[in-house]
Amino acid sequence: VQLQASGGGLVQPGGSLRLSCAASGNIFSINEMGWYRQAPGKQRELVARITSVGTTNYADALKGRFTISRDNAKNTVYLQMNSLKPEDTAVYYCNAIIETPFGHRDYWGLGTQVTVSS
Repeated sequence: VQLQASGGGLVQPGGSLRLSCAASGNIFSINEMGWYRQAPGKQRELVARITSVGTTNYADALKGRFTISRDNAKNTVYLQMNSLKPEDTAVYYCNAIIETPFGHRDYWGLGTQVTVSS
């Protein structure tokens, strides 16, 4: 099983980006999916999570600017980020709890860099 994230890049303050993360491999089902981020010198923190039926959970500080969604048919989770600020600069990691023929476990993508700068 692999998680492949894409969509990161350089954006000016106030701009938007949309991250995608697709799961592939021998997958029975995907439970929760989510996004985390890690800024230089800081611990990895939750951005948002979404269940298989669409229930969402956000970091309080990001509510209203970030929106998580998923396409179950494509095994893909998205993160729409609006009104970006320099403090949103970080490596963004996707996460999924996936059921496989060998049981269920946590999987992580390699991360995609988001840089917010003028």
